[in-house]
Amino acid sequence: MKIENSVTSPGSVSTSKPRSTRESSTSSASASPSQVQLSNLASNLQKLEQAIAETPVVDSGKVDEIKSAIAQGQFKVNPDKVADGLLDSVRQMLAAQPRSA
Repeated sequence: MKIENSVTSPGSVSTSKPRSTRESSTSSASASPSQVQLSNLASNLQKLEQAIAETPVVDSGKVDEIKSAIAQGQFKVNPDKVADGLLDSVRQMLAAQPRSA
């Protein structure tokens, strides 16, 4: 049995493919399709996201009701409710702003 010198000198060049290239070409050729399995929580989140996406942003029935009341002159504005809503909006905006030191 003959033992060959497999150690190359520092200045020599190897003609074989780098290890990562060899592994990637063989693994991609023999790889089977990947499967992803979601947990129950992830599945529920997907269902909720879909339900939210399908929910209309505006209640068209309520809009039609208000339009009709305005057209008939029956729509009453409650100034206290409007003022409270404005103040709540300002409070929320101020709370959301980053505080400077």
